[in-house]
Amino acid sequence: MTAGKGDGEVLFEFQRVGSYLRVTAIDAQTGVEVTVAGPATGSQELLKRTAINKLRFVQNKGGQNKDAKAAPGQKSGPGTGTKPRTGGLY
Repeated sequence: MTAGKGDGEVLFEFQRVGSYLRVTAIDAQTGVEVTVAGPATGSQELLKRTAINKLRFVQNKGGQNKDAKAAPGQKSGPGTGTKPRTGGLY
């Protein structure tokens, strides 16, 4: 499915887990993946739009700090050794 506004192809995975529906959206070009959840009785279209908005947010957030971006398949953040820790108590 195309996400609209020229964003490219987005793949969706729907998983029912008990009383809620888990939706994973994956950008086909970059492989960026996000997950949202909502009531299983709710609108799938609403969950898809929410997932697309979250995907856009994550992609825009990542575009502002490209040098701190982890390699594909590698996690970043505290305790992973991919970003230096700054400030705070250890």
